[in-house]
Amino acid sequence: MRTLFRLKTQQLISRTFIHPVSLPAPGGWRAAPSRLCSSPPNEDRPRPSMLRHLTSKIKATGPIPVAEYMREVLTNPVTGYYVRNNMLGPDGDFITSPEISQIFGELIGVWIISEWMASGRPRRLQLVELGPGRGSLAADVLRVFGQLRSVLAEASVSLHLVEVSPALSLVQAGSLTADGGRAANGEDEAAYRRGETAAGLPVSWYRRLEDVPAGFSIFVAHEFFDALPIHKFQRTERGWREVLVDIDPEKPDALRFVVAPAPTLASATLPQVGERRPHVEVCAEGGVLVQQLARRIAEDGGAALIADYGHDGTKTDTFRGFKGHRLHHVLDSPGSADLTADVDFSYLRRMAGGGVACVGPVTQRSFLKNMGIDARMQALLRSCGDPAVRKQLLASYDLLTSPAHMGERFHFFGLLHPSRLQAPPTPQGLKLERRRSPAPLPVAGFAELSYT
Repeated sequence: MRTLFRLKTQQLISRTFIHPVSLPAPGGWRAAPSRLCSSPPNEDRPRPSMLRHLTSKIKATGPIPVAEYMREVLTNPVTGYYVRNNMLGPDGDFITSPEISQIFGELIGVWIISEWMASGRPRRLQLVELGPGRGSLAADVLRVFGQLRSVLAEASVSLHLVEVSPALSLVQAGSLTADGGRAANGEDEAAYRRGETAAGLPVSWYRRLEDVPAGFSIFVAHEFFDALPIHKFQRTERGWREVLVDIDPEKPDALRFVVAPAPTLASATLPQVGERRPHVEVCAEGGVLVQQLARRIAEDGGAALIADYGHDGTKTDTFRGFKGHRLHHVLDSPGSADLTADVDFSYLRRMAGGGVACVGPVTQRSFLKNMGIDARMQALLRSCGDPAVRKQLLASYDLLTSPAHMGERFHFFGLLHPSRLQAPPTPQGLKLERRRSPAPLPVAGFAELSYT
């Protein structure tokens, strides 16, 4: 069975990669290897509306937690960064792996189908993406679904996008649907936008994960958890204290970090007992979200694939901002730059609990190589005679896999139904009791598969 699964995974990859990659013209866009670039602070004037909103809030209630600051700056319905800005792509503030090469999304599509097959080929397959950006990843995955239509022939496939930005939902609809989508009819309807792909697959948009219908689902979250609000805590002689955002008394139009003089509810509950790091960041909202994913997978089946900047409980201060592909001070010009913090996968693992099986984290380099990116690149290079295109292919491969770029900074983490990694029970009976129970099927991407 293990050999058969490896063969089927190899067949999925080979059948998916029969079409060439469409690439931007050389020099058409500037790919940033990661968000870890540098720039001087105070390069822009503060955005009056967001800064005025924050200072008014602080004057009224006192210093606010970093989590509240992030939430306001990124998702405030009037002046939030994700609501007002076009932040993706070479002209935005950062560029993501799906924009670098469609091979990335193709391999994610193969992973989704391989997990659907390993789960017994359920009749219903919901692809749920959290924070889908421009829709590039979903488009690449759906293209794989189309190329493997015969494999998915008996499944009812639908796409569900969790997106808080109305502006981005329109961009996604224009990319993914045949008619640009349409607003939902009633306010009591869970989805706020609906549409259909050119192939007739239904697409729905939601503001919250809990609004997505129940059922067997494969959840994908690429560069989503790193933008969720974090609480920051500093170890002091009197115990953990929360780091807050306050108005700088010497500069009324500027903000600063301060340490709370007394315990807060967050500092009393969120840091782990026995934590040895002097400074920790805890994404409570991410923990709740992982619990929701774990509950849905345990009840309805499926899997979740989380890909993000992150660590396994080792880093301390990772809170940073990005504007125009350069580092931007997190307290300068609030609302004009992206804010992010590395994902603590050890925390997500604890919050997922025992109802699901967790795999990873593994580096993006390991995941993509395990998924067969080298074989895909070799096939493309053999069939490509244009030196400029070959150079672009090699550059995109380097950005995705090199330890100096995204290869070691990005990590993949998975949640699976516990039955996915359990060996079937040993058959009983006089003639059958000596047979060995088959081993669990390997998880593509997280294990090195031998295609022989």
